[in-house]
Amino acid sequence: MDTSQYLSMFLEESMDNLQTLNESLLQLEQEPDDIDKLNEIFRVAHTIKGMAATMGFNEMAELTHKMEDVLSQFREGKLKVTQKVVTVLFKCLDTLEQMVNNIAEGIEENISINEIMDNLEQIAQGKEGNDEEETKEIAKEEVNVTIEASDNAFIEMNEYDINIVKQALDKGFEAYQIKVVLDENTLLKSARAFLIFKGLEEFGEVVKCIPSADDLENENFDLDIDMIYLTHKSKEEIYDVLINISEVAKVIVDNVNVKENKAAGNEQKPEVKQEVKVETKQETKTKQTPIKPKEVEKKPVERKQHKKVHQSVRVDLERLDKFMNMVSELVIHRTRLEQISSNYRSTELNETLEQVARTTSDLQDLVMKIRMLPLETVFNRFPRMVRDLSVELDKDIEFIVKGQDTELDRTVIDEIGEPLIHLIRNAADHGIESKEDRIARGKKPTGTIKLIAYQEGTKAIIKVEDDGAGIDVEKVRAKAEKVGISTEGMSESDIKNLIFAQGFSTNEEVTDISGRGVGMDVVKTKISSLGGTVDVTSEIDKGTSFIITLPLTLQIIQALLVKVGNETMAISLGYIDRVIDYKEEEVMKTDNKEVIVYNENVIPLIRVYEKLGLEKSNSNKNYIVIVKVGEKTVGLLVDGLLGQQETVIKPLGKTLKALKEYIGATIYGDGLVTLILDVAALI
Repeated sequence: MDTSQYLSMFLEESMDNLQTLNESLLQLEQEPDDIDKLNEIFRVAHTIKGMAATMGFNEMAELTHKMEDVLSQFREGKLKVTQKVVTVLFKCLDTLEQMVNNIAEGIEENISINEIMDNLEQIAQGKEGNDEEETKEIAKEEVNVTIEASDNAFIEMNEYDINIVKQALDKGFEAYQIKVVLDENTLLKSARAFLIFKGLEEFGEVVKCIPSADDLENENFDLDIDMIYLTHKSKEEIYDVLINISEVAKVIVDNVNVKENKAAGNEQKPEVKQEVKVETKQETKTKQTPIKPKEVEKKPVERKQHKKVHQSVRVDLERLDKFMNMVSELVIHRTRLEQISSNYRSTELNETLEQVARTTSDLQDLVMKIRMLPLETVFNRFPRMVRDLSVELDKDIEFIVKGQDTELDRTVIDEIGEPLIHLIRNAADHGIESKEDRIARGKKPTGTIKLIAYQEGTKAIIKVEDDGAGIDVEKVRAKAEKVGISTEGMSESDIKNLIFAQGFSTNEEVTDISGRGVGMDVVKTKISSLGGTVDVTSEIDKGTSFIITLPLTLQIIQALLVKVGNETMAISLGYIDRVIDYKEEEVMKTDNKEVIVYNENVIPLIRVYEKLGLEKSNSNKNYIVIVKVGEKTVGLLVDGLLGQQETVIKPLGKTLKALKEYIGATIYGDGLVTLILDVAALI
């Protein structure tokens, strides 16, 4: 069987399962007696092992199998859940993740698993001593069990197969060795093999098959197919199922019963019933189709449920992007049609256009929602990261996540992970003090880092908060002066925001975690490129809060069209607080900068035409658009208002990429290309 078609499914499910293991292990470390959590970890590890073995990734299967050995000792109470053991298991998961990434990227690099395998073995040995050695000897003996049936057919079972059969027998399954001989005149042997598997998989699972699935599909075999099969059905029922398939000449079904003698001091010996004799053969490696014994019992019920539950389809992201672009084009042409319609004033055309406009809006909302993903997909990797940091830095850190179901556009989700990693690492390293310092300052010894997300209008807000030492303004000021940044006339808030400057770090020592002055610069740059802003608020000994504001989507926005000089520009409504009339006499100067007083607040004024280097227009009536970016409020002086419009953001392309004042351009109904102002960059 060609496994390449299943590769993408294997990769996605493996990453999901590894993430589940990461989260579950974290919880198990905090609640070592949670048996349900332990069973869940065991199930997921077993699934990964089975899938890897099926796909022929033997090292992955081997490593997961060793990991299962340690987990089974947790379950049997022979081993305690300690930080040291969990750390080794986390390393094991990291290695598995690296293997999956290499498979995804087609890198044929061999990752050495010897050290981790040794660590896992030592953990098991350290707690069990001689018993473990004995078990290993027995395991070695079992690896080379050959089951030979009455018709000289044999299937060799390794340790992995025997474990599966044992678990299934414990669950009340029957284990059979089946030999099927096809008629010598069979034309399509692979099709016949498919029918045999289809017939068997209705009532159980094929654990092992010789020849391999690939050979069966390519008809690279004679007429014999040997299988080990687990089911609740009787031998006679299985025989009837197979013998009734056309072109099947002969069927032999024999019992396989691998039982361990559990009496103390006795060695484990495999038993085989009926005409079955045990011989020692050299182990052969074949692709295995694994069984998950715990889940097989529920199979009939699950199948019925799947039809109702799985109402979703996996869609390639490129297709979604194309879909989005087509809807964007539709919006552009709709506005063009509306323009033409207003010129001709045709009632019939207007009615049809209203319907088209409604349908386009619904389609647009729908595609937006399809592209939305919950922040959980980004947030779920952070608890493990904070746990590792707390071990590395020897600090007690409690990590609280809220609002992970807040949804953002996929393009934003893809990019937001890296800035958040920097902020959380920064909070753990710079923010949270050592246990001794916290106690000396009258704080509880455990520091807290909070990751909070919520929606606010057309924006998503993400906060990273800590209850640590806070930002020392004087320390930042001193560092700024040292690197040649003048802090004269700066407010405390402005000085705190200097930490986002390139190459700026208040850490004198460079560690693995921070001190190079690149983290915060990356945060600022990345968030600005997403059309968002980042601000910092801090209080000495109370803690620091980083507030990220992001647009929910980067494709279609509501915008206000304004005149700047003689040009038409667009400003996203997400930033706009209100629009007021401009009166020259209300403009004042402070620190050589223009400001206006509005509602008893002093607001800086930016003449947009000056900022963009355009000629001032001769319009009689000017307006001030008051915009809010994070904590800042600024007035933008424009030369006229042209109304509100739905706007499709088109990127400016490589040539104009360096223009920081614009987030993109759009085409309106009259065919005019209009630039969309980047308010955050202007401020």
